[in-house]
Amino acid sequence: MVTRWSPVAISQLQKAYRYIKKDSPQNAEKVRNEIVAVTISLALNAERFPPDKYKQRNDGSYRAFELHRYRISYKIMKDVILVVRLRHTGMSPLSY
Repeated sequence: MVTRWSPVAISQLQKAYRYIKKDSPQNAEKVRNEIVAVTISLALNAERFPPDKYKQRNDGSYRAFELHRYRISYKIMKDVILVVRLRHTGMSPLSY
């Protein structure tokens, strides 16, 4: 299994990186690298995080975790784990 990022999720990660970088380039690198590392490790155990409670009509294939105050949602598919979005936990939760 491999991990891929949707274009929307890539854009959201880049936006978060740029925002953090304004105050601390080192922290921006750390946050980005750790988020990417965890998503890569999903290939070893995709079901280690709970189902995403904000996904409407979730059949259990959408899961989510929080890291550095970011909520990362992903979908488990047959051969791919797709990171679908990244949102700051301080934002109002949105169902999708």
